[in-house]
Amino acid sequence: MCRWLAYSGTPILLDNILYKPAHSLIDQSLHSRLGVETTNGDGFGVGWYTPDGSTGTPAVVRDVGPAWNNRNLREIAQHIRSPLFFAHIRASTGTAVQQTNCHPFRHGRWMWMHNGAIAGFHTLRRELCLAVEPSLYPDIEGSTDSEVMFFLALTFGLAEDPPGAVARMAGLVERTGHAHGIAAPLQMTVAVTDGSVTWAFRYASSGTARSLYYSTKVDSLRALHPDLTFLQEVSDETRLVVSEPLGDLPGAWNEVPEHHYGVVRPGADALLPFAPAPV
Repeated sequence: MCRWLAYSGTPILLDNILYKPAHSLIDQSLHSRLGVETTNGDGFGVGWYTPDGSTGTPAVVRDVGPAWNNRNLREIAQHIRSPLFFAHIRASTGTAVQQTNCHPFRHGRWMWMHNGAIAGFHTLRRELCLAVEPSLYPDIEGSTDSEVMFFLALTFGLAEDPPGAVARMAGLVERTGHAHGIAAPLQMTVAVTDGSVTWAFRYASSGTARSLYYSTKVDSLRALHPDLTFLQEVSDETRLVVSEPLGDLPGAWNEVPEHHYGVVRPGADALLPFAPAPV
């Protein structure tokens, strides 16, 4: 499968979240503790928004090689500062190792990344693609189930109702899979953002989803660890959502419950139940 992280909060250098943590995403690309595969070397990607939001759309850098030895990624990580980062390391579930199959995926102001799989995607692909809005379909560049999921969510109203659109996407995938005799069609942890709000979903048709964690509120962490300088340098609204914890700091990480989604936004965050919905 894959590993990913989503950061939102005080503008920081990408290096601070991608390389510096003890169990960073770079470390996970070689030594994942909670993933299906220990090694995630089938490509990587990072996406970010300008600190002032002036460009509207995110920048995305993706490559097919492993993240752990990419010199260009190391170079840009020490110079790019943003209030919102997506980063993803890939372990292919069968589709080609190519740049257009690396996450995060982008459409307009939206970014999307996924860990998991649609079971039997080779069989279901044509039917699922036919459900994509015709005006959106030409923008699908790769061959992954993850990108098709994104474009289905766009089709089902991602811009107006992100949780509802993802629920309808999941409902269609399950209905289509069941029609083809697939008992558990969908496995997913998904992050999606419009550059202001981030939504993170954990769901599996089988009932046991891939791992997903969110960071404890900064003000609570300051009370637990008053000696840690970096906690004084970020705002109370700074938050990370990750496939697996980036370190072993006591009290820092909380598991997202099965079949729930989180909303990271200015003001109060939320953790809510998630279920597929009919289209």
